[in-house]
Amino acid sequence: MGKNSEKKRKQDKGKTEAERADKYLLYEQSVQSVEEEINFVDGTYRKIRKRRARKYCEDFCATMNTSREWVKRRPSNVAYCVDRDPEPLDWGKARNQALLTQRQQTRIHPINADVRNVKMEPVDIVSAMNFSTWFFTKRKVMKSYFRRVYNRLDDEGIFFLDAFGGYEAFTEMKEKTKHKSFTYVWDQEEVKHKGFTYIWDQEKYNPITGDFLCHIHFKFKDGSKMEKAFTCNFRLWTLPEITEILEEVGFKPVVYWDMSDNDSRTNTNPAPRGKPMPAGWCTSSLSNKALPRPLSQGRGAPARRRPLALALRTPPATPWAS
Repeated sequence: MGKNSEKKRKQDKGKTEAERADKYLLYEQSVQSVEEEINFVDGTYRKIRKRRARKYCEDFCATMNTSREWVKRRPSNVAYCVDRDPEPLDWGKARNQALLTQRQQTRIHPINADVRNVKMEPVDIVSAMNFSTWFFTKRKVMKSYFRRVYNRLDDEGIFFLDAFGGYEAFTEMKEKTKHKSFTYVWDQEEVKHKGFTYIWDQEKYNPITGDFLCHIHFKFKDGSKMEKAFTCNFRLWTLPEITEILEEVGFKPVVYWDMSDNDSRTNTNPAPRGKPMPAGWCTSSLSNKALPRPLSQGRGAPARRRPLALALRTPPATPWAS
């Protein structure tokens, strides 16, 4: 047993499960599925570009979990992890980066910075998943961010992002998802977690401004609860709004509908229009710099059928709209 683990167990004695829980670990277990996400990103890039991507940038990276998966895939893969909040970034360095081999660790680069101002070498892929772009609540700010992403990509770069919708998205509601026990590694020791309930809470929606206040809570088997582990002050953007802004800065959006809610396989065939959807859906989107040659289901929001959007970058000579 690691010394840190033994010390932590003594400190945790007598505490409730909520008091002992690590919110970032629970977030990764309930909201992310990095293996499937990288399968989609990696496979879609290769399908469009006819080559493997190597340089990957994870915007709003939080704990760098997806970037860790990226550098594990191939010895040539490099990841840049950008987040302006140092707390989850430090957590990711201590855990996710530490779980990599020494050589892999040299290929993952945490950057504590605002995604709108970060500078780096041109990359093949920029990814902004789990609806992170929705923290930008003004059209002007969102457009400025998309323009920055365009500049960070190389000439064949692709931008992946996601969204969700359906009439339930505009409803003040809660959705609960139970997660069974699982095993994770901490301080070089395997630890078994008893399981928990993930609660997605759409507390407030303003139909005039689009402002959308959401929380993530966790409830445990001993009855304790971690209230507002995460709070999201979003704007509820629609797909037409997002794709229009992407086009204005030089991208060419292409929409995909992922129908994998009852199937582990992901359908990534482009669709000319949205298929009939249930009350809620989730979407991922891609933006590519060059002309096209003919996203685990994230569980941060209601996890149902997922339309996927792909935006392809048009030639750099295309002028940006004002």
